[in-house]
Amino acid sequence: MLPLALSAPRPRRGWVSHWSTIGRVRMHVRVPADPMAGLPVVMLHGLAVSHRYLMPTADALADRHPVLVPDLPGFGLSTKPPVAFDVPRHARFLSAWLDAHRLSRIAVAGHSFGAEVAAALAVLRPDAVAALVLAGPTADPAARSRRGLIGRWFADLPAEDPRQAAILARDVWDARPWRVWATIGHSVRNRVEDDLRRVTAPTLVLGGDRDTVAPLAWRTRVAQLTGGVSATLPGAAHNALTTAGPAAADAIAAHLEAGSPVFPELRRDARGTATMQIGQPEDPPA
Repeated sequence: MLPLALSAPRPRRGWVSHWSTIGRVRMHVRVPADPMAGLPVVMLHGLAVSHRYLMPTADALADRHPVLVPDLPGFGLSTKPPVAFDVPRHARFLSAWLDAHRLSRIAVAGHSFGAEVAAALAVLRPDAVAALVLAGPTADPAARSRRGLIGRWFADLPAEDPRQAAILARDVWDARPWRVWATIGHSVRNRVEDDLRRVTAPTLVLGGDRDTVAPLAWRTRVAQLTGGVSATLPGAAHNALTTAGPAAADAIAAHLEAGSPVFPELRRDARGTATMQIGQPEDPPA
């Protein structure tokens, strides 16, 4: 987990760093040096972190799809603007980044706050976003306040792999606590439902069965609002894209390769929402 996650900007295991300047922001993106052909997958990180914690899923997915893992403005190795971007501003920035790189048809996989940005981008650019993955999406209306969201994160910590602490510490240091605090405010003020109702791209809602930040009831509601599919990763908590990378990559690849609904063994509950249990609990990655 740690060597690959913390390696940028140095090359490691076939991953390299690229930069591009959009407006006044120099944006860092982690990409495979020799990408696969196919629909590119842009993975968007959460509000206190960076590309680093997404690398277990990105690495497992990269042998099936080209994968791009950017650091959003203010995070990771990207430029640190003097203000924290809100959800619409991140979406507009990413739209300009897509145009600059002629990425006319992509899948977007966002985790946590990144899922809010992914949904906004899908609404802003339905011409470009061919498929959508919302992993552990925030912010559940039942805890839509700074206190509520932070409380859920603390409740999630005992279920997380402690080896993530080194990644989180590096990411918060890069972003600075004031930006994290400001972005929490942007998250809880963002009515993500307004975007979810307008999503037209086939959508997979993904989460761990131990996730207290985005619990199953909320993920089910997100799937209903998007007309998408809800899938659960056994044994995983909120950071499922870190601790259950291969299983998450399998779910994402199935969604992209078969469309939505994507799984032949889907079960529908009494409300008609499709759900699936993926795989078996697994040990944290080495």
